[in-house]
Amino acid sequence: MSVSKDFNLTEEDVDRVIEMAWEDRTPFDAIEMQFGISEANTIKLMRQEMKLKSWKMWRARVQGRSTKHSKKRTFNEGRHKCSRQKAISNNKISKR
Repeated sequence: MSVSKDFNLTEEDVDRVIEMAWEDRTPFDAIEMQFGISEANTIKLMRQEMKLKSWKMWRARVQGRSTKHSKKRTFNEGRHKCSRQKAISNNKISKR
């Protein structure tokens, strides 16, 4: 059974999980909070949805990376954010 079916994820949700997993500074905890998918299931989803070579490249990048794990981070605040980036709250664009 696929991970996306296990968690009732829409195509848009799957795309967003993949996008968040690719981002260096988005921790797995944020994915779990928004979508209810653990790190292990995020890895399964990535493997299921990506080409093998892309998945291997992503896995090599993410494995052991402290920024992907909230508890391993050396910073609490001060995350870089572009001034043109829209505020995103719980995976929905905030209203101004």
